[in-house]
Amino acid sequence: MKKIKVIISGGGTGGHIYPAIAIANAVKAKRPDAEILFIGAEGKMEMEKVPQAGYKIIGLPIAGLQRRLTLKNLKVPFLLLKSLNKAKKIIKDFRPDVAVGVGGYASGPTLKTAEKLNIPTVLQEQNSYPGITNKLLAKKANIICVAYDNMERFFPKDKILLTGNPVRQDILNLSHKRNEALAYFNLKNELQTVLVIGGSLGARTINQVIEKMLPYFKENNIQLIWQTGKYYAEKAKQAVNEINAETIITMPFISRMDYAYAAANIVISRAGALSVSEIAVAKKPAIFIPSPNVAEDHQTKNAMALVNHHAAIMVKDDEAQAKLKNELDNLLNDKNLQNELIKNITPLGKPNAADDIANEILKLADR
Repeated sequence: MKKIKVIISGGGTGGHIYPAIAIANAVKAKRPDAEILFIGAEGKMEMEKVPQAGYKIIGLPIAGLQRRLTLKNLKVPFLLLKSLNKAKKIIKDFRPDVAVGVGGYASGPTLKTAEKLNIPTVLQEQNSYPGITNKLLAKKANIICVAYDNMERFFPKDKILLTGNPVRQDILNLSHKRNEALAYFNLKNELQTVLVIGGSLGARTINQVIEKMLPYFKENNIQLIWQTGKYYAEKAKQAVNEINAETIITMPFISRMDYAYAAANIVISRAGALSVSEIAVAKKPAIFIPSPNVAEDHQTKNAMALVNHHAAIMVKDDEAQAKLKNELDNLLNDKNLQNELIKNITPLGKPNAADDIANEILKLADR
């Protein structure tokens, strides 16, 4: 069997980077001698996270258009041209068998160049509403791995494969971890636990609403694991200290998400593609508060894909102050509704996504 070479490109956010690393790990598990090279965007978080995962990465000088008028936008065409030239050199030097794009700035020039050089390409689209880069690349891609139904609205139907999004391996089997998880957070088994996550940087609306709801959690004996993000961490800690609530845990970032999901009865979260996929695999009743600050409002579309299956509850960002407490209280006090959401979200979770995508990559590489 020949030694294969794979380029994986994209990044910008954890929602692109962690699936990319999961795909790389799955390829390596099947073919330990595979050579994998990442291509990212200079100055973005993949340049730090990918080497930490044990892979080599090269950065392109690519940048995206700013939504507001700014002089930075004048540089974008030059950076794109520079990135295309650099991607061409990297690909010609490395000579990959397959190029994989996971979304994010760097995947555009990398996959475009690979397609021009007749290298097979795989796209991995995490969201229910694809970004412009993947829509443009789809015409020449060999396989498009998606996480939601009805994606033939955007991509050629014969290229689509419903794989789901790759998630962290440690959240695949949570049932036996509950006691360990409760001990880890120093929480009680007999009380209900709510997990609040707003991404690694935090989510301002969610944090502000949860801070106002702290007396509600204390008075009703509801345990709370609150990932605040680094910018809100101090304020949240202070607010919890002021009401002296021992069953409220705040953390800027949760390193053991498997324990957080295992301990939780209900999750409140933004609706980024990775969060939605993880919550589905973890089989948790969820209230999604989509971020309004993302392209094409894709978080609302991600959340609605579950709401339409009666598999989750959605509260709009601008209605969270008025509605979140009532929605949460209703869900906490309705075991039937919790069970219905669990039943309906379970089939939407795709625990084997990374393996399935790796198999497609290997099929193309071995042709």
